[in-house]
Amino acid sequence: MNDNDVPFSDLQELSAIKQAALSYVTEAFAEAELDGLDGDCMAQAALFAAFMELVATYGEDAVAEYAAGLPDKIRSGGFSTALKH
Repeated sequence: MNDNDVPFSDLQELSAIKQAALSYVTEAFAEAELDGLDGDCMAQAALFAAFMELVATYGEDAVAEYAAGLPDKIRSGGFSTALKH
C-alpha cells in the first residue's frame, strides 16, 4: 500500500498521479474555505473519507497497520510544509 510496492519504472507516473490527486484535494479545501468552512473541519472530514476509501480498497487490517506508522511519519515532518530548524 505504498510506493515500495510499485515497480521502479512506474514510480514517476505514480508520483504524477499522486500530485494531481493532491491538487484536487487542495482545491477542495480552498473552495470550502471560500464557503466559510473551517480548515480543521475539512481536514477531519477528508481523513474520514480517506480512511473509508482505504478500508474499502485494502481492508481494515492493512489500513490499521498503515495507520500505526503515522505517528512516526508525523513526528519526523512527513506532513509538514514548513522548514524545520
